[in-house]
Amino acid sequence: MKFAPSLLSANFARIAEEISAVVDAGADYLHLDVMDGRFVPNITWGPKIVGDLRPLTKLPFDAHLMVVEPERYAEAFVAAGANIITFHIEATPHAQRLLAHVRDLGVKAGIAIDPQTPVGALVDIVEDCDLILIMSVNPGFGGQSFLERSLAKIREARALVAERNPRCEIEVDGGINARTLPLVAAAGADVAVMGSALFDAVDPGAQLRNLRALLAT
Repeated sequence: MKFAPSLLSANFARIAEEISAVVDAGADYLHLDVMDGRFVPNITWGPKIVGDLRPLTKLPFDAHLMVVEPERYAEAFVAAGANIITFHIEATPHAQRLLAHVRDLGVKAGIAIDPQTPVGALVDIVEDCDLILIMSVNPGFGGQSFLERSLAKIREARALVAERNPRCEIEVDGGINARTLPLVAAAGADVAVMGSALFDAVDPGAQLRNLRALLAT
């Protein structure tokens, strides 16, 4: 399984140190939660901050756009250094067009679904996806509890990509910790986004190593 630490939960007063800790511990992606205060009730950062963080690591940046009209912002985040642009199917009426545009920009295209959105909504666009993000909490804030019914959606998504697009990764975001990580892995997820479970620890790097070891037992 791949690990994508969510920088939303990091201490930005020590951001370079915290990024270095999880990178050295073997993180695979860095997850950047972009919120506009409209699609979700919170505001985080824009392309400027992503660009400022880019020199700190060569790890792929997964920019998770929790914004309305994500088609307006994809190019700016790619220019800032994002390697994956993930947007919500609920946020645009032209998801397939945006997936194709993102891939034309030379980066991977991901699509996210909220807890109330069925996996079946992806049937007609799964071939255009490099990544499917299953939200296992309602988007907008870190530290929420994992929604157990998300496990069935992960299994359903696993079956869909196995049949229609085996190269597509399944990422899960929300409430993943030492208890829920093995459940998510067993359900078929490829990538675990983890925020407070890592960055609330005294040593985020050691915590990441411990969680990776947990899956090996």
